[in-house]
Amino acid sequence: MAKDPTVNKQITDSITQVNTKVLADNPSMAMGNLFASMGAALSNAGHNASNAQQQAAITVQAATIQGVNALGAVGSAVLGRAASAITDKDDGQ
Repeated sequence: MAKDPTVNKQITDSITQVNTKVLADNPSMAMGNLFASMGAALSNAGHNASNAQQQAAITVQAATIQGVNALGAVGSAVLGRAASAITDKDDGQ
């Protein structure tokens, strides 16, 4: 049988320290990933909110223009009917 190999204590200490460092880094890496993903999600939410506000402003402007046009059309229709009624009376006399 071969002799049991002896391992240098400095090698085992180095491996133990490396393994401990890897295990100790996991929580900070997880929190870093969490913060990065939360930052991306919040920036997307902010972008979506500002985009929705812009679209709502455009819709409000379009509705206001349509309302003003409708009011103007009603006034024109009333004036047209009044003028028609006046000319009808003039033709009848």
